[in-house]
Amino acid sequence: MEVLKSVVNWLSDFVWGLPMIIVILLTGIFLSIRTKFVQIRLFKHAIGLISGKFDRPEHEGHITHFQALSTALSATIGTGNIAGVATAIYAGGPGAVFWMWVSAFFGMAVKFTSATLAVKYRKVTKDSVKGGPMYYIEMGIKERYGWNFKWLAVLFALSTAIAAFGIGNTVQANSVADALSRLISGANASADTLFYVKLVIGLVLAALTGLVIIGGIKRIAQVASRLTPTMSVFYVLGALTILAINYDKLLDAFKLIFTEAFTGQAARGAILGTAVLYVMRMGFARGIFSNEAGLGTAPMAHSAARTNLPAREGIVAMLGPFIDTIVICTMTALVIIVAGFYSTGNLNGAALTAKSFQLGLGNVGSWIVNLGLALFAYSTLIGWYFYGEKGIEYLFDSPKVIFWYKILWIVLIPIGAVASLGIVWNISDVFNGFMALPNLVALFMLSGVAMRELKAYISNPDNFKPVK
Repeated sequence: MEVLKSVVNWLSDFVWGLPMIIVILLTGIFLSIRTKFVQIRLFKHAIGLISGKFDRPEHEGHITHFQALSTALSATIGTGNIAGVATAIYAGGPGAVFWMWVSAFFGMAVKFTSATLAVKYRKVTKDSVKGGPMYYIEMGIKERYGWNFKWLAVLFALSTAIAAFGIGNTVQANSVADALSRLISGANASADTLFYVKLVIGLVLAALTGLVIIGGIKRIAQVASRLTPTMSVFYVLGALTILAINYDKLLDAFKLIFTEAFTGQAARGAILGTAVLYVMRMGFARGIFSNEAGLGTAPMAHSAARTNLPAREGIVAMLGPFIDTIVICTMTALVIIVAGFYSTGNLNGAALTAKSFQLGLGNVGSWIVNLGLALFAYSTLIGWYFYGEKGIEYLFDSPKVIFWYKILWIVLIPIGAVASLGIVWNISDVFNGFMALPNLVALFMLSGVAMRELKAYISNPDNFKPVK
């Protein structure tokens, strides 16, 4: 078992080492330049698109732009926004936040390109939409170059189906159970009490998840479009309240973010002379894990959007990293920096975030963090089921296989709630890397296709006129 752990840890560090982070970042820079910074030029239009004023019911697809974005965000807004940000600041100091912003900015161009391609190369029927990286890898590359890259699409789909059980299921169930059990049982509860409380939470969570996923993408989108905005606003309002109370410390917090991004003075564990590189790596890594730009998950949700204009959904999709990282992660980061515990104690992860919120709002702050963890993790569990199902659908295209995948998904939730998941995290990281690599290859090879769709969209003034 120890040998297996060592191998998995090595693979995780190798797959998600500095080279992968650099490749994702360079892809974002490349696509930003090629789109002439679409994330800036069409940001205002993107806000208009999710308002519903541009929705056309006669177009192909099953869900609205807002529902597609909410479904994608339901899977990305998760524990990374609370625990991941804290980890980045604990290890890299406030300067890591600046590099998270940079990763999100370029990640917006990645999301635009991937969602555009997902709508361009999708299969729409009355009952379902089949879309995502596996389809534009297979269909797009064959159309553009005449090459058969189905093997690469299979690798992506298989990795998605496997990774979903880890990062999307057991890990999230464990996060929900851990957060809620602390609130229900109290700090002095025995190990046996915590186990049974977590088991009950896991069983309830399995039932709630089953009621949602049994309805397919339409029900998942309906729940996500209500749950994701509600929980995000709830969490952000809590953070804003703390920042309003400590408004006199905000300017210093922003100064720390910008100055330490280029000095690395607060970085822990960095080798002498490499502090700035260490801070950059921590910021980029946590930013990428938070908004999943380049991973290839969000295009599967956006492919179901009701639109005949691929670039339009791409424009909607680019809001994902902005909302996830630049808005929600920044709220977490500012509260932590204002509180100051990151530099004085050994608290890390969710515990550091909870302590920082508690300093600002007392026990209410702790409740906000723990309930936020639970709701964010639950939404991720629902969203990632959809991604796993899309992977299985591509591999087998069998309702029977999908049914058993659904049953297995529900069964694993209470198991994940009570299990120790250290190795599961690393296995998930490995398969997430196996998802990212095929997707990044396809984005680079098919970037010209996405650019043509963008030019065609921009050149038609009617696309910027709301539906009457």
